[in-house]
Amino acid sequence: MRPLLIASLAWQDYRSDARLSACSVLALVAVIAPLLVLFGLKFGLVGSLTERLQRDPGVREIIPLGGGRFDAAFIANLATREEVAFAIARTRQIAATAELRLPAQGRAVTVEMLPTADGDPLLQGAPVPTGLQQAVLSFTAAEKLGVKAGDSLLASFSRQQAGQLQWRQSELQVLAVLPLAAFERDGLFASLTLLEAAEDYRDGRAVPALDWAGEREANATQRVYPAFRLYARSLNDVEPLRQYFAERKWLVSTQAAQIAQVQSLSRNLDLVFWIIAALAVVGATAAIGAGAVAAVERKQRELAVLRLLGFGTGALLLFVVLQALYSGVFAAALGGLLYALAELGLNRMFTQVPGEYASHLLPLHYLVALLAVLSASTLAAALGGWRVARIDACEGIRDV
Repeated sequence: MRPLLIASLAWQDYRSDARLSACSVLALVAVIAPLLVLFGLKFGLVGSLTERLQRDPGVREIIPLGGGRFDAAFIANLATREEVAFAIARTRQIAATAELRLPAQGRAVTVEMLPTADGDPLLQGAPVPTGLQQAVLSFTAAEKLGVKAGDSLLASFSRQQAGQLQWRQSELQVLAVLPLAAFERDGLFASLTLLEAAEDYRDGRAVPALDWAGEREANATQRVYPAFRLYARSLNDVEPLRQYFAERKWLVSTQAAQIAQVQSLSRNLDLVFWIIAALAVVGATAAIGAGAVAAVERKQRELAVLRLLGFGTGALLLFVVLQALYSGVFAAALGGLLYALAELGLNRMFTQVPGEYASHLLPLHYLVALLAVLSASTLAAALGGWRVARIDACEGIRDV
């Protein structure tokens, strides 16, 4: 069938009908460019919203409501679940406070204490405090105290026993200061061991590790916790975890409703896009098919001559299909260029947060769009150009 020769002849004929070829290209561009812009907006907006939620650990946090009784084994089992990114026990909130001050200064700040460990999403890569002498401060607490990473400060813990106010101090090294976006309240992140020590002291028990006197030492095997800090691994894991706790009649607070809104928006935009895309593709396919029919009628003499020269029906059909593919390639390239310009303008006008996009497409999307255009062009041209089978070689004898 000599495909290369057919491709060369189709290209020469395509160039000779430059005006008609340009019209077919522009007709396809009128379909491709708006679809790319529409999908780019859908992918960019929904992607940015999803990424924003995913970056915010608070959206993935599961907060137990009310007082519970959870032992260490239960919380350790939670941490091993596939949907859980981080889980750690919390002591009683009323006992999880400390008064911080610099040794050389008189000002003090009362902060809430939060247990932390490896994998804590709020630390955002900061060093993890261990033992009883290390801590990470929130931005607001560090700002009020005027401390920075590497400084030392005193943490005071008070209790009232037998009508007397008692207090103890412990020196803490500040390993890091969190950014304001990570935790907006006055907070101190420390190991669970330090929070347990503070709770034991306030309950009147002894803490030998810090040389704090009191009643008999707490039995670690009998300790129960009223709450925990828990973060889902991804946005899609929040709802399964909520259902897990609901099945056990435990009340928790989640951002599942907010996540569901974004996911619903994504599904609705998907539906709108595919409806519009389907209508546009049907219209473009019909236009390409009609163009192929018109091309066969218009070039019947030339095709008859090719038939006379020994080219079969398959070769003539390939001739028509290749010209449609030429238009498809040019239209895809021009549509992609127009979309790139539109994307640049849309992102400049509507994007306010670095790293987010109002409109965005991946290289894979361009490749899929190109393959879709070429496939539609091939199918439409093949269906419309099948009339070449009716061309008889005798029709070209008088033109030889």
